[in-house]
Amino acid sequence: MEQKEFKRYTVTSALPYANGGVHIGHLAGVYVPADIYVRYLRLKKREVLFIGGSDEHGVPITIRARKEGITPQDVVDRYHEMIKNSFEDFGISFDVYSRTTSKTHHQFAAEWFRKLYDEGKLTEETTTQLYDEEAKQFLADRYVTGECPHCHNQGAYGDQCEKCGRDLSPMELINPKSTISGSTPVLKETKNWYLPLNEYQEWLKKWILEEHKEWRPNVYGQCKSWLDMDLQPRAMTRDLDWGIPVPVEGADGKVLYVWFDAPIGYVSNTKELCERDPQRWGTWQKWWQDEDTRLIHFIGKDNIVFHCIIFPVMMKAHGGYIMPDNVPANEFLNLENDKISTSRNWAVWLHEYLVDMPGKQDVLRYVLTANAPETKDNNFTWKDFQDRNNNELVAVYGNFVNRALQLTQKYWNGVVPARGELLEVDQRAIEEFKDVKEKVESLLEQFKFRDAQFEAMNLARIGNRYITECEPWKVWKTDPKRCETVLNICLQLVANLSIAFEPFLPFSSNRLRSLINESNLDWEQLGSIDLLPAGHQINEPQLLFEKIDDETIQKQLDKLEAMKAPHSAPEGATIDMPSDNKTIEAPSGAVGGATPAAIKDTVSFEDFEKLDIRVGLVKDCQPVKKSKKLLQFTIDDGTGTDRTICSGIAQFYENPAELIGRRILFVANFAPRKMMGIESQGMILSAVDADESLSVVTTTKDVRPGSQVG
Repeated sequence: MEQKEFKRYTVTSALPYANGGVHIGHLAGVYVPADIYVRYLRLKKREVLFIGGSDEHGVPITIRARKEGITPQDVVDRYHEMIKNSFEDFGISFDVYSRTTSKTHHQFAAEWFRKLYDEGKLTEETTTQLYDEEAKQFLADRYVTGECPHCHNQGAYGDQCEKCGRDLSPMELINPKSTISGSTPVLKETKNWYLPLNEYQEWLKKWILEEHKEWRPNVYGQCKSWLDMDLQPRAMTRDLDWGIPVPVEGADGKVLYVWFDAPIGYVSNTKELCERDPQRWGTWQKWWQDEDTRLIHFIGKDNIVFHCIIFPVMMKAHGGYIMPDNVPANEFLNLENDKISTSRNWAVWLHEYLVDMPGKQDVLRYVLTANAPETKDNNFTWKDFQDRNNNELVAVYGNFVNRALQLTQKYWNGVVPARGELLEVDQRAIEEFKDVKEKVESLLEQFKFRDAQFEAMNLARIGNRYITECEPWKVWKTDPKRCETVLNICLQLVANLSIAFEPFLPFSSNRLRSLINESNLDWEQLGSIDLLPAGHQINEPQLLFEKIDDETIQKQLDKLEAMKAPHSAPEGATIDMPSDNKTIEAPSGAVGGATPAAIKDTVSFEDFEKLDIRVGLVKDCQPVKKSKKLLQFTIDDGTGTDRTICSGIAQFYENPAELIGRRILFVANFAPRKMMGIESQGMILSAVDADESLSVVTTTKDVRPGSQVG
């Protein structure tokens, strides 16, 4: 669809949960791309508001507080400050960073709920839940432990077994116990209020599936998967004592569901900012209710359903709000070929990185953007971090800048020389970089940050080729005028680099502007060869980047290796909590890994050759109706005709749409068989870990569909 012109931009980034620090997975998934985009909009002189804040309600915070013998407010105060400071130190340029425990937010969220309640937009339902008679309170899923009915782990939680990975409900546990009192809970009826998502399903289908086909395939695909199923009402209240009290009579002991109140935090934080400085920001309504405002949500893939389905329904039900125009969610970032696990402290924490690598914010920003998991999960390794710093930032970008500045200092005492007659080699170099602005802008407008950064770095590649080909250090001896022209063009390229990298590497761009003694360069000048006039005095050259040695990298690897041993999770360590996509403190002594299954009997090579294993591109993946186990895959197998395969792995993929776009392995020559009335034409290959968790086997590169394995 044709892109509408907007007067202003409201940009949100997922509210980090105030139960731990921020790690590189969060940065790569949400905050670095959001900051790049916002910095770009500001450079374009567009009116933009960048909203952040801490998400401070929910069960995990109460569990941590109870264990530490402090209040939930003490917990969120601690981590709110840690997160806020980390973002500031790293250069994430929020216009407002507030919190969901603020008075403004509590009042605003309560009023939102009350409006829906008064207008009959919520339904009231009575359900049966576990209740602790000693503690006299209903038990959230994570307040219940017991024996897993599948793997018989004695310490399974009421929402998930950490050992086998299966999702659970508290009522499934064998011999359930309350983690509060240790007593056996009883069943008791409770009343809650639900948002009837089913009533908005047709509107959602039209708005997303018909009007926003330009969204990223992973976002569009996950939305389609949800909307192809029948949406069900979802509870917007919980029986808890930590959160925003439900503003309805007869709702004592109940609070707003954390995923109801958290996204409202974007709006309440805006209101807080506008009331603090109305002259600059105007009213909060213009940022959230004016059709000339473009709303963009930056999130991770685990939050897609909340930002694309639940929050839009909340805004639609309330009335008056604009809908998100795009939700450029990223996939996940792994660490050293292993899933980031905060329970095992298998993470690189931002507050620790800034201590270990002082002044190297831009190095991490560069590496995370170069490896951005924009369309599929990607991997961070310290070796790659070192290589990209040494071989790209130092050897390409920094090397070109240093050569140009050092030669200018040596031959003209730091004064920009005049440009004379242009030769073919000069014209070719100028031609190569003149359209850099259009290329970078086009990619940023499409949220392709990785490719946009590559184009910015291409300026340095052009500069290195040019200065090497022209050899000004040699020409100086025979033709000083020619040397002047070459260095003038090199310095124009250096000035262009300070502009092009401003959204991506703000700290080094600021240092580079200081080195060339020019702070008034404008984004619209990007691509110009007249940025630094002849006679302009530059400052004493200094290295823009420095090499990172093996010893520094080994220290980081050793730190991670130490985390593999059995231990209690350290301060700030958290674990993913799938039920609410929050985090919860890891159990003491949590240890991963178990003995793999025994090797099966040997088979002949001839038997193996009978299997036709191929690569397939997953075009669609959704649950089979009336089946708890089956997923239906639609696969591009390279033949030009889609292949359908059913696989009994539904319990391992809560959101099967996350498999869309993956290149998976399948057996192509199994005889077709009917499964729930569907003809399945093959078998998906999956790996089963010793803890009985399962993962579909994928390729590490984008191999062509239909490629044979053997």
